[in-house]
Amino acid sequence: MIEVKDLTFSYGKDKQALHGLNFSVGDGEIFGFLGPNGSGKSTTQKILTGILKEHGGMVSLFGKELREVPDQEFFQKIGVLFEFPYLYANLSALDNLRYFSSFYPKEQLRNALEVLDELEFKKDFLRKPVSSYSKGMRQRVSMARALISSPKLLFLDEPTSGLDPAGAVLFRRIIEKERQKGTTVFVTTHNMLDADLLCDRVAFISDGNIVALDTPENLKEQNSSRSIAVHYLYQGRREEQTLDAQSLKSGFPFPFDELISIHSQEPTLEDIFIQYAGRRLS
Repeated sequence: MIEVKDLTFSYGKDKQALHGLNFSVGDGEIFGFLGPNGSGKSTTQKILTGILKEHGGMVSLFGKELREVPDQEFFQKIGVLFEFPYLYANLSALDNLRYFSSFYPKEQLRNALEVLDELEFKKDFLRKPVSSYSKGMRQRVSMARALISSPKLLFLDEPTSGLDPAGAVLFRRIIEKERQKGTTVFVTTHNMLDADLLCDRVAFISDGNIVALDTPENLKEQNSSRSIAVHYLYQGRREEQTLDAQSLKSGFPFPFDELISIHSQEPTLEDIFIQYAGRRLS
């Protein structure tokens, strides 16, 4: 679906944002592009969506070199959720979706009311202007805009930004549902929980360079200390020990009356990012 080789981009002299990126995204894959603000995430997405021109290297989408000017058919195949909602503030949710729907063939459009209902948009705000919406409500309309055209390739920039925990769970469920339909999803984020729960593979980008690329599971396994934290009761006291996982093969090497909990001490994706990039995500 996406092939990127030696991708470079500069915003001007001595302002190189991307330093030769290489990665690919398969059909039906959820691919996470992870890094802090200013790392090159959004620049890469803008190139892939045809917004930024004059890049170096090779970028191919749908089997076609992107250096050729993207045509109308290209834009009709993709859906984009921008980090900051691009909506007409004086129009309602429905009027915004009707306007953006006019750019696509009728046969590929979804029903606007059904999409908003799936996103749990408040029905009493359907015909009120966007200017009266909360950030979370605007995010829902923006996601509806990205989904309304039944895209084959979905670009999501910080998809759960502005959402409460229940809203974030809902969005993750909808993204997984899109993948089950065969949609390829490219997620740019610095939210490592989203990446861990959603993505088949992730790429870590730092200062315009990809510093790691693998599945979340492999990255955590490769960087794990393989230690286990054990909480237990012994002679009326709560105790804790951290053990090497291998040492448990022959049983617990200490006396106990009751086990309370056993936890593996595997690192989080953010821990791993810091190891590779030497900086935090926010």
